[in-house]
Amino acid sequence: MDIQDIKDMLNTDKYEFLRTDPRLRENILILTTAGSIAYGTNVDTSDIDIRGVTIEVKQDLLGLSSFEQFEDRTTDTVVYGLKKFISLCLDSNPNVLEILGTRDDHLLVITKEGQLLRDNADLFFSKKAIHSFGNYATAQLRRLKNALARDSYPQAEKEQHILDSILGQMEHLKRTYKSFTNEEINLYIDQSDKQEMDTEIFIDINLKHYPLRDLKNIYSDMSNVVKNYSKLNHRNNKKDELHLNKHAMHLIRLLITGTEILEGKGINTYREKEREFLLDIRKGKYSYNELFEMVDEYERRFRLAAENTSLPDNPDYKRVEELMLEIYSNVWGFGQ
Repeated sequence: MDIQDIKDMLNTDKYEFLRTDPRLRENILILTTAGSIAYGTNVDTSDIDIRGVTIEVKQDLLGLSSFEQFEDRTTDTVVYGLKKFISLCLDSNPNVLEILGTRDDHLLVITKEGQLLRDNADLFFSKKAIHSFGNYATAQLRRLKNALARDSYPQAEKEQHILDSILGQMEHLKRTYKSFTNEEINLYIDQSDKQEMDTEIFIDINLKHYPLRDLKNIYSDMSNVVKNYSKLNHRNNKKDELHLNKHAMHLIRLLITGTEILEGKGINTYREKEREFLLDIRKGKYSYNELFEMVDEYERRFRLAAENTSLPDNPDYKRVEELMLEIYSNVWGFGQ
């Protein structure tokens, strides 16, 4: 499906909400492709994902109501309110920054204010991208390794993968709940007394005056990793292979995109240069050993870019705020 087909599709009843929802309609600043179409890695069976930004209505800004985002799951459409969108961009959220880096011909709606956001994308770039893109890529790598481990790895190696997955969440848990040190909550693998296990994960907890509800939520998040990993399912080998290849493709794409941001090259969502290479990964051209070797190389480049980046520690919040005020003033006349 080409871009004109997608534009035509938006005029169908399926996407009527774009024209009828009071927070969308003429308030949409940007509407663009997302997912594999935006990356250039789509195949005939790919879903059509739509993402965008809309400006909040006056009641949301000055009245009692509030608005963060609109979501239509049937069509996989998400449109963020301007404040929520900018907040996510300031945190270098990869899925949201990508809206600012799609190809011009992939723009389904673009206003003067939407173009202003895209023209000032560099305001949002900072060293936060090291963690956001790095963590997203690591999550993809865990999915890939864990899926393989469920099928063929020895029990002790599977246990190590579960631990790696939980440890990969630690920074997120420390930010989400009251912070703790690695000494206060320490996870490690040791010999197991269980007959069916050689080794298993253990935890040492040494917390004082720690909120009970936070500890409960931390345990729940860790428990979900174990639960999801251990779920019994009827595996379709061919389908699983396609999913694993897709994870590998997105992992390398994330590392490439993040590296470019750290090198000061901006956000380029459509991977024109690497398109055929990424599609070859998706189609299963490379073995998993070859893929892991390539991942190691792209991770090395990402870390090198992180060590040498000239990006600031944090975005220029003052300039971003000025940009927001300019957009609100242009649309709603605030400050005039």
